[in-house]
This record gives sequence, structure tokens and C-alpha cells, in this order.
Amino acid sequence: MSNVAVIGSQWGDEGKGKIVDWLSNRADVVVRFQGGHNAGHTLVIDGVEYKLHLLPSGIVRKAKVSIIGNGVVIDPWALSKEIETIRKQGVEVNPQKLMIAENAPLILPVHSALDEAMEKARGNNPIGTTKRGIGPAYEDKIARRALRVCDLEYPEVMKRKLDRMMLHHNALLKGLGCDEISPDDILEQLLEIRDEILQYKAVTWLVLDKFRQEGKKILFEGAQGMMLDVDHGTYPYVTSSNMASAQAATGSGMSPDSIGYVLGITKAYTTRVGEGPFPTEQDNEIGHFLGEKGHEFGTTTGRKRRCGWFDAALVRQTIKVGGIHGIALTKLDVLDGLDEIKICVGYELNGSRIDYIPASSVEQAALKPVYETIEGWKDSTRGARSWGDIPAQAVKYVRMIEGLVEAPVTLLSTSPERDDTILMHDPFTVKG
Repeated sequence: MSNVAVIGSQWGDEGKGKIVDWLSNRADVVVRFQGGHNAGHTLVIDGVEYKLHLLPSGIVRKAKVSIIGNGVVIDPWALSKEIETIRKQGVEVNPQKLMIAENAPLILPVHSALDEAMEKARGNNPIGTTKRGIGPAYEDKIARRALRVCDLEYPEVMKRKLDRMMLHHNALLKGLGCDEISPDDILEQLLEIRDEILQYKAVTWLVLDKFRQEGKKILFEGAQGMMLDVDHGTYPYVTSSNMASAQAATGSGMSPDSIGYVLGITKAYTTRVGEGPFPTEQDNEIGHFLGEKGHEFGTTTGRKRRCGWFDAALVRQTIKVGGIHGIALTKLDVLDGLDEIKICVGYELNGSRIDYIPASSVEQAALKPVYETIEGWKDSTRGARSWGDIPAQAVKYVRMIEGLVEAPVTLLSTSPERDDTILMHDPFTVKG
């Protein structure tokens, strides 16, 4: 059996929550390995909707272990609220079912204050962050001044670290015209919540190694999508972490050869939240159709998503860079009823044809999509659970995508419901 890593192949919001939940039925352990509570997964199970941000999608299943890895930045207050919310929905959460890496960095109130201040300072050129402190928390991690989960055990360590941290951050806040924040106030808030978080603290790399030796099936769950990767995305309009398959190892404490099959979650069209380039965006009736039918509003922010045609050149690039072996194609049903469907197969840049998104933000903004057009289909694909239920023209569309992105469609999703999924290859039995 192979372990499986799930990553987004576009700009996030591809439907990872449902696919991870569907796969977690076959897994023993589900691990979040990067990002923070800027991510959002919506699960619909037996008509009940669960909105998750920090918690791995496996948390809603009984007898599954969920792990928040060291690559995640954790807002302890947001995590506490999320646990409380799903408990009210009947989901059991305890230290045997949920474990948090002892070396995971914490998001503190100062981080969200800095995030908001910096976005405001950018004026008419914002990055489009969720203002939840993700970027500043990762900055502190890299700058070696972060508080981590293990520090919650020691008030004297927290005080020393906070004094040093706030010496830096208060100078920045003051320079931005914002009020300074007392390190003692943050310490007081941490002391109030630390026991709640510490009950889940674990040496998760050791736990995962034990599970691996026992032959347990491990599912690695990424947040956002490859085009938001801080190295390989549309920089600077990106998140503050990596989400390529290699990060599943780094962000969990497992060896790279433990990852196994890498599944890229891929929407049958393209969406993006916030600022940044979007070559196939349709700011017209097509974009409105996709947004309304696909219910394209962010799980975390509620922001309306920008919508456009499927970009095969973009997904082909993320498949190669992200180490993706096969894709799960989601929301095929949203395209039902269109007379024609366009697929971007490359770009024009300053009069030349290219088949990739360049690193330069100037060149990214100048890209013009090159489309191929195929006939749409009138019959419904919604709720289909076998190839026989899919209209011939929709099958043609799926096969065309496979050829253009140079990877097979492993799973096909036809509605938000978990069981409305067509399995071509079981990722847990396919060698990566």
C-alpha cells in the first residue's frame, strides 16, 4: 500500500476537502503539513456541512488519527474555536484522535495586526492576504523568533521570547502608524489558552514513523494550491509556504520516500481569490455563470472567487513542479449546459507563443491565453458515479484534459457529496 499526498494544482479552492474526506475512508492517518487557518475546506457528509480551516479533514471520521504537522502555523484561539464548533456538530475531538506537532509555530495577535497594517500600507497594490497573520508568523519562524507549541509549557521562555519579538514588531507597528502591542498582554492570553492546546501536543514525527513501520496508510493534506506556492506560484501574490509534494515530508517530519502517490486536486474550470494574474479569467456572463453555479465563495473569507476557463498549460506546469502523479478532477457538473467550452493550451507573450507561466510578474500580467474550443453538453453529470452516467461529450472533455496536462484523471467528482465520485485508480494502491 502507498501513502498519498493531496495538493492543489491551481490557485486553491479546488475541492480538496471533499477528496481528502473521501480518501480518508481508506486511510488510517490524515496529516496537515503546511499553511494556516487561511485555508478552508468544506465537507458535506450525509447532508451536514463542516467548514474546516486548521483541522485535517479526517477529523470528522471516527477511528482516524488527525495530525497538524510542524509545517503548519497555528493560531491557538482559531483552533480552539474550530474544535468547539465541530464538537457542537457531534464530532468527537480528543488527544488520541488529534495531535499537534510540538515544533509547530504559533500565530499570535501581533501577527494579524502586522498583516492588516502591511496590507493597508500597500495602498492600491495589496497582495490580497486574508489578514490572519499567516505571513508574519512564517517570517518569525524563518527569523528564529517564533513561539512554538512546545514553548507553551514554559511561561518564562514565552516571556523572554515575546519581549524580544515585540521589540522588533512594535518598532514596525509604530513606523506604520499603528498602536504598539504589549508583550505582557499576549503572554496573559497565551497562559489562558495554553492548557487547552498542550493536551494535543505530541512528538508527531515519531508517531508518524511508528505508524509507517506498522504499515498504516497515511494521507498528507495540503492547503491552497501550487500557483500560490511561495517559490513556484505567481509571486508576490502567493501564500507564505510551499505546497509542492516535497513539503509533505518537510512539514510532517517524514522522509521524502514515505510520501508515495501525489494526487493533484484540479477543478474542471479555474478560480482565484484575491489579487494577482489570472490569464483565463472571464469577467463576463461566463464567469458569472461559473461563479453562481459553482457557489464560488471562499470558505474562510466569504470572498467571491474570480472564475475562468480551464488552464491546461498552468496545470501541466504545476504537475511537473509539484511532483503530481495523477489528478482528481472536481466540479465537472458546473459545466453542464454550456454550448461550448474553452481550454487554455498556452499563451502569447509579446508576440511569441509559450506554454508555461513565467516567473516575472510583468510577464505574467502580459500573458494572453490561447484557447481550443470544444462542444459542450446538455445532459447532467451531477451525481454521476460511473463512466456510463457521463455524457459522451463530457468524457471527451476529461480525456482532452488528461492529454493536455500529461497526467491521468485518477478521480472524478460530480457533486459536493462524498459518494458522488468516480474512481479510475485507487491512489493507495497505485505506485507513485
